[in-house]
Amino acid sequence: MNKLKQYILIFGTMSLGLFSCSESFLDVEPQTSIVDQNFYKTIDDAEMALIGCYDGYQRTSSNGNQAFYVTAEVLSDNCFGGTGNTDGRGYQALDRFDIGESPSDNNLFNGTWSDYYAGIFRCNTLLQKMNQIEWEGNDETRARIEGETRFLRALLYFDLVRLFNEVPLILEPTTDNVPQSPASDTYRVIAEDLKFAAENITYPAWSADWAANNDGRATQWAAKAILARVYLFYTGYYQQSDLAGVVSKAEVLQGLEDVIANGGFALIPEYKNLWEAASSTPNFETNTLESTWAGRGNSEAVFTQKFNFTQDYNGNLDGNRWLVMMGMRNTNFAPYGKGWGACTVVPELVDAFESDDARKTASVIDLAGEGIEAEFDMKDQREYTGYTNKKYTPMCLPDGTTAVDGLGNGDFQVSQYQDFIVVRYADVLLMAAELGSASAQTYFDQVRQRAGLDPKPVSQANILEERRFEFAFEGLRYYDLLRQGLENAATELAMSNVAVLSGNAADFVSISKDNILVTKGFMQIPNTQITLSDGVLKQNPGWE
Repeated sequence: MNKLKQYILIFGTMSLGLFSCSESFLDVEPQTSIVDQNFYKTIDDAEMALIGCYDGYQRTSSNGNQAFYVTAEVLSDNCFGGTGNTDGRGYQALDRFDIGESPSDNNLFNGTWSDYYAGIFRCNTLLQKMNQIEWEGNDETRARIEGETRFLRALLYFDLVRLFNEVPLILEPTTDNVPQSPASDTYRVIAEDLKFAAENITYPAWSADWAANNDGRATQWAAKAILARVYLFYTGYYQQSDLAGVVSKAEVLQGLEDVIANGGFALIPEYKNLWEAASSTPNFETNTLESTWAGRGNSEAVFTQKFNFTQDYNGNLDGNRWLVMMGMRNTNFAPYGKGWGACTVVPELVDAFESDDARKTASVIDLAGEGIEAEFDMKDQREYTGYTNKKYTPMCLPDGTTAVDGLGNGDFQVSQYQDFIVVRYADVLLMAAELGSASAQTYFDQVRQRAGLDPKPVSQANILEERRFEFAFEGLRYYDLLRQGLENAATELAMSNVAVLSGNAADFVSISKDNILVTKGFMQIPNTQITLSDGVLKQNPGWE
């Protein structure tokens, strides 16, 4: 067995874990191990293995490696790389699409690669074992479990193929040295998996009672929404008329209309209440945070990646490890908690919001405007702009201690628990409008009205502009640009001598259009993986 085979197998056979449920079906913590020989026999085994697949998906964000979400923000025109002024320049290499910024960083995504293929292995193993499970005539249960598993596999591959373009397409547990597949092959599997999930998961429409116990579950509604996102990116970036020959535009739109008509979802009336930090006010007398937050599993969350606050340094992995990257550099200022200062916000985005847009103050921390700048250590921050991300930021109590879901103090690096909303109902409305729904103007107006803005004629250009403000710092902007065409994306992403402060000294950021064109918008294949493959894996252009 060569080294790549060993590597995939070792990370793929990590324990599924036995789980004890708490707040919801995904608030889980590993207790012990199970092995293949005594498992995959009963429906209960299948349900437990499915939880293991959710856990594998969660670990792509809880292992502390380069997270997809943070990468998407660094690559976008909404954020710079940031981080500490004396840190390595790996985030600058990503932000500039230029490995020359940090030539030694040839493994930026090595842990990411391993985490994703470990999650895929779990899904593939359960799918392979479906026929040996005693279903006892429960065909609907079998279809639902297979649908949820294939939904998770599709999500994992969708992240990988957007990061790297051509990746090994592994559909069953294997020890083979698998080469990269054409992106169209991977998208075909993603489309087939999501279509199966949309047709075979039969959960009810959203309700608060259902969400209380099932928040984070893949549903047919989530599958149809993600399928639309995949369709828009694939057909846009690769200039195709359908999704890898599997799904047409009409089918995708029909799915979105079903989510709107029958999914039970609704916009949260006040935008800021979607986000925990934006809706929290410190009470210094009681050392608490008073909040109007809509809460987990709210009516706008179509699908959420779940996290918990029990992660530690002893192998329990259930926290949101990337969140600490987004916090203000070593600065607690309730309700905002400290972090590592990544993804400082580009001033041009802040200036582009309409003056009455409620999303501006709900999305952006204005350090000067909120009285934070005087307490901020400018010498410790790279690429300071005066703005940072409010939607996904660590939080703290008024006394500066880490806020852990009201349960006390935690380690700020591993105790971040905020869920990541993968797809919101607002996205469903705007995607349906973009795809030509007969109700496009109504859907578009609903999103703008919630933001406190006047109606505006619906058009492709206006929808895409609206998406930048509606989904700022949600990991969508970069891929919305790419799907408008590489040339257009490179033009939008390129910058010349944008003034920032690094170590409280004048600095500037320039991003070359040519670098984006050369890389085609894709990331560096980890050098370790190329070496372990004996050269079977090939590096992406621009990262050699």
